Amino acid sequence: MRNNNKQTVGKIASDLLKKSNPVTAIDQMRESLTDYEKNIWETVASGIKIYPEDFYIIVITKAEKLMPNVLRNYFFCRLTCPTPDYDQVVYRYDKKKEKLDFIWVIPSRDASIYLKNNALLVSPEEKEILTFVLQFADGSLYKLAKKLNGEKEDSPLLI
Repeated sequence: MRNNNKQTVGKIASDLLKKSNPVTAIDQMRESLTDYEKNIWETVASGIKIYPEDFYIIVITKAEKLMPNVLRNYFFCRLTCPTPDYDQVVYRYDKKKEKLDFIWVIPSRDASIYLKNNALLVSPEEKEILTFVLQFADGSLYKLAKKLNGEKEDSPLLI
């Protein structure tokens, strides 16, 4: 027998969407932290079983198409460093040292544009993310990805 007092995520999200403003960068950050660490370490454990060498953990945050106030993080691992993109966090797992290293975070396109356009007004807590936004904008993160993948800087392709 179903408890009629329980509401589905879709119903709650729909109700919130009717009452609230669009999702902000702060909302996105808060949502992305829910169960985040647990999912990271589950993905690391999966990667350790699959890959014989160092690998990358990628976290992509997406808003649901029909419910833009519902955000979901997708965690996966791969051997190569990905091309930098919006709504992306990248880590590298060093198997020898059994250590997870943070590489970069790039917020949503809107948040990135806002941070870049208001760089002089950014609070001290947002300085690190602003640095990644600026490195993404000037191509430095792309060059870093190529370097981490063992590619030449002038190579047109990224693995």
